Amino acid sequence: MAEIVSLKLHRKRRERAAKEEKAAENRLAHGRSKTERKLTEALNEKAQKDLDALKRED
Repeated sequence: MAEIVSLKLHRKRRERAAKEEKAAENRLAHGRSKTERKLTEALNEKAQKDLDALKRED
């Protein structure tokens, strides 16, 4: 016989997990100093620029 599952409980668990994931992203984005954010942004821009330089145009 199949196990009885509460759909309401399942939905609430899924919503809590989604909220926790978003909170983790926000902690990462907003929990850093301005200099750390600028450094990360500069590194990302440099990486993108390096990748664009390696692209071949056919």
